[in-house]
Amino acid sequence: MYEFCLRAWPGLFVSITLLFCAGNSLAETSESLFDQSLLASESVEVPEVEYELPRCRFLNLTPECGTLFQWKGSTGCNGGPQLDQPLQTDRPNFTSTSVTVGKGVTQLEFGYTYLDSEEQGADVKYQSFGEFLFRRGIVADWMEFRLSFSPLEQATDAGLYQNTTFGSQDLGLALQFALTPQQGILPEMALITSMSVPTGSSAFTANQVEPGIDLVYAWTLNDFVNVAASTQGYGDVDDSGESFLEIAQSCSVGYTLTEKLGAFTEWFVLIPSGARTARTEHYFDAGFTYLITNNLQLDLSAGVGLNDAADAYFVGAGCSIRFP
Repeated sequence: MYEFCLRAWPGLFVSITLLFCAGNSLAETSESLFDQSLLASESVEVPEVEYELPRCRFLNLTPECGTLFQWKGSTGCNGGPQLDQPLQTDRPNFTSTSVTVGKGVTQLEFGYTYLDSEEQGADVKYQSFGEFLFRRGIVADWMEFRLSFSPLEQATDAGLYQNTTFGSQDLGLALQFALTPQQGILPEMALITSMSVPTGSSAFTANQVEPGIDLVYAWTLNDFVNVAASTQGYGDVDDSGESFLEIAQSCSVGYTLTEKLGAFTEWFVLIPSGARTARTEHYFDAGFTYLITNNLQLDLSAGVGLNDAADAYFVGAGCSIRFP
């Protein structure tokens, strides 16, 4: 199946505010009655008690910084988007980036993927044209709005039966929150809350809203190697039309080969929970990125399925552009 060629990602961030108020007229009336009471002379002052809200032992809330939190013990604002450095992209690997683009910044990512699979005894090939991802920093450097969609072609060859279907996948909406910068062994983290909207073609739509959540955590080990991983959960529909929870786990290792050339290797797994026909799929992929400028990057990647339930292989190429 083609669940991973375009991931839709969005969500919800909740804040609760407590408001206390006192009525002036009621207070004045009570004071007048109290002054006339015989007990007024025997009144006892009650000392004021200060209450302090519980604080996290590991994090400081820092909405003024590039990330929503800073790890305890850090000084100043660390992490967040750095517009004088090369852009950080979701493409071309499965693991999303842990860095938001920054308030007021727009980033476009797009590409093409060819995928070969076998479904119910038929040879099925997919071509994804566009894989469009729009990213825009809103409210603060640590918050990002995402919109994604992609036209898709499916060609089925089952001996005497051959069919080609062209359409589009469901629209994806998401919010990404940059949570923490890296501090020593403590990771840089981001949270992506998402949902897909049933706007796709009849052959590719899920016909329902499907929510999702993605926790991304990453470490820069040195100037040559960085590691990123993600834990995801999102709604999906199997071939029988049954809705289920898709759990995904990934781990990607990035390599800085030169100032402009980068590479990555990655493993990821898709684990269906509650599905009738979908089975667990393991994949390995790798690829290269090339920086033309700090705001323009090209990419090339390929991957293979590691078990019988997985797709046979896929190859892709794309481009990412940042508009500071």
